[in-house]
Amino acid sequence: MTDVPLPAWPQVSERVRDLHARMTLEEKLAQIVGYWLDRGGDVVAPMANEMAGDTGGDRRLSEITAHGLGHYTRVYGTRPVDPAERAAWLWAEQRRLVSQTRLGIPALVHEECLTGLAAWQAATFPTPLAWGASFDPEGVEEMATMIGADMRALGVHQGLAPVLDVIRDARWGRCEEAIGEDPYLVGTVATAYVRGLQAAGVHGTLKHFVGYSGSRAGRNHAPVSAGPREIADIYLPPFEMAVLDGGARSVMASYNDIDGVPQHSSVEHLTTLLRETWGFDGVVVADYFGVAFLAVMHAVAADRGRAAALALEAGVDVELPSGDAYLEPLAALIRSGEVSESLVDRAVLRALAQKESLGLLEESFVAGLEEGAPESIDLDSPAHRALARRLAEESVVLLSNDGILPLREGPAKVALIGPNADRSEALMGCYSFVNHVMASYPDKPLGIELPTIAEAIRAELGGASFEVVAGCDVEGSDRSGFPAAVSAAAAADVAILVVGDQAGLFGRGTVGEGNDSESLELPGVQRELVSSIVATGTPVVLVVVTGRPYAIGWALDEETRPAAVLQAFFPGEEGGPALARIISGAVNPSGRLPVSLPRVSGTQPYSYLQPLLGGPSEVTSTDPTPARPFGFGLSYTTFGYSGLSADRSVAAGGTFGVEVTVTNLGEVAGVDVVQLYGRDLVASVVRPVSQLLGYQRVALGPGESATVRFEVPTTRLAFADRGLTRVIEPGDVEVWVAASAGEKVATAVAEGIAELSGVEAASAAGDSGSDKALVTITGEVHPVGPGDRRITTARISP
Repeated sequence: MTDVPLPAWPQVSERVRDLHARMTLEEKLAQIVGYWLDRGGDVVAPMANEMAGDTGGDRRLSEITAHGLGHYTRVYGTRPVDPAERAAWLWAEQRRLVSQTRLGIPALVHEECLTGLAAWQAATFPTPLAWGASFDPEGVEEMATMIGADMRALGVHQGLAPVLDVIRDARWGRCEEAIGEDPYLVGTVATAYVRGLQAAGVHGTLKHFVGYSGSRAGRNHAPVSAGPREIADIYLPPFEMAVLDGGARSVMASYNDIDGVPQHSSVEHLTTLLRETWGFDGVVVADYFGVAFLAVMHAVAADRGRAAALALEAGVDVELPSGDAYLEPLAALIRSGEVSESLVDRAVLRALAQKESLGLLEESFVAGLEEGAPESIDLDSPAHRALARRLAEESVVLLSNDGILPLREGPAKVALIGPNADRSEALMGCYSFVNHVMASYPDKPLGIELPTIAEAIRAELGGASFEVVAGCDVEGSDRSGFPAAVSAAAAADVAILVVGDQAGLFGRGTVGEGNDSESLELPGVQRELVSSIVATGTPVVLVVVTGRPYAIGWALDEETRPAAVLQAFFPGEEGGPALARIISGAVNPSGRLPVSLPRVSGTQPYSYLQPLLGGPSEVTSTDPTPARPFGFGLSYTTFGYSGLSADRSVAAGGTFGVEVTVTNLGEVAGVDVVQLYGRDLVASVVRPVSQLLGYQRVALGPGESATVRFEVPTTRLAFADRGLTRVIEPGDVEVWVAASAGEKVATAVAEGIAELSGVEAASAAGDSGSDKALVTITGEVHPVGPGDRRITTARISP
């Protein structure tokens, strides 16, 4: 029993309370740690070698788990194992835990699932930055449901996804794991992922809580200097949506500190805000080794035992991936009386309640173990691949096009050039199983079909002849392949040139976890390769396959440039066919940029959510205007907007309607992403000149029109006031529909400068974009609470 009375909260069932009451200290601690069965080999977590400690060695599992076990860490996701064989082992292991440990509690199994279940032979979907580019939460939810069903069938209970970090600096290596730079886009897409995963019976894990992507200079694990208003208005809203609207059952603390406070020790965020304000009643898990890092990296604890006490007090319930701090280091301090056992009790109750909610404490779970594991399971079925292709097609962004695309009349001779033209690994992100694990097993088959872009284009443009030349590697300075690439291009009717990234971990790539960049130029000598191929005079279709936005304005706006540019953010296993179908015209591109495309590296950190003085002006000699703005994307048709109208007034805390008619003005069918933006004209603190309020994909045939009606909660315009309370203030709000965030940003800056100088705003601004409507928010200042609505809905009518 505990040495102090149990806290009245959390509320748990009698079964959980009875289990807890019968536990020894060792059994309690065992329930709030993981065990990494296959830990070793190449590093797949930060400082994994340095943190190795006791990995079990020659000890038997029966000895390691003598007191039970909270989590099994990445049973399928650490090395390539046959899923059915591993499932048979896992079923047997769970039977052993039930029958041979004193309390008979099964282990919870967690896996990575950012681009699909990270396991051998499992489908690899597009990376989260591609989810953002699709602007399709419904498709993301469908994908997550499919991923969750696979995980549940294999006995996995918790997925370490999605990532809700808002991109602030394109130099950050983990951009490809994130969804975009706009908190609302991130929040809505991530919430959809959580709903899908949890509908399949697998708990989603929100990461990384909070502020992780705001690190100085875009460096992984670096300190974060964001103020409390930026934390409240930019970094927290996606998590709030996923908790309150998505019902997320798990949250992962982030590695970073904010203004000197490591987030694994933040009572303010992990308990006061997350639990007491938002009402979260799930489980908080540590990022891998994050508890020990309080001592080893942050130096806010003298040793790992005291680090454990800090983390438990803050609200970190479960230490992952193993018990480096929560086992013996913490037990010694509890036995000595320095740390209260009640901190452990609170975490254990939550961990047991999670297992109960997942059905692990039910008789039916034990009965299922006796029935045995599935003898076979198809983790990459035709249904998986069809959805992977659809999402990939929706995510590709057409950045420029002089009319060469689509290649409806197939060219006779095609040169396929570039380091990413004929490489499967180029299509996938850092947390894909291929790049995360299989890079360490070069002699083993990848486990899934991964047609390259070159292979897919050959199949799509079957009547042409092809020559494939890499030209150069993704990294390095070797230009010896340039002459062959130039020769191939010069002899072709069209050159399809594929450049970009290689995702990897901790220096084993150009983007991904630990692969931050000082420059936003294309890696290696790829820009030189592009210039050499364009100089041949052969029309060039440039395909950029990356995990971050690069500064490629030179390929878009300079006089000598490719004829067309397509941007794909790691489109996954069907990315090759998706790109081929877009190039041929079988699919009309509909992706939109989820993050601004920078002109130069020096503009970072950057977000379109800038106040007036955050843009170009006469008081500075630098211009942060991106090469292509957030929300930008071309199509093989054009769309027009008309009839914009909005409710004239709404009470603070209420909802107002906005309607617009969108028309396909071209001769081919297409999908538009209708984007609704707003601007608070006068506020008590500085506000951005453009803010996404809602969005909706709309499919239209040639000449067709549809009316989109948005219902916008005024909470979309909430912000932290001077007292740091999130509020909705009364006043006038300007709303408009546009093809990107960039239209209004340029106009607002020009209008502001014009007012100062006395110049006519229209002449200073140029094209002012779409019509605007004015909505007046009435009443008193409205403090925002968990009961307020957060998500804009849209209804489409003919």
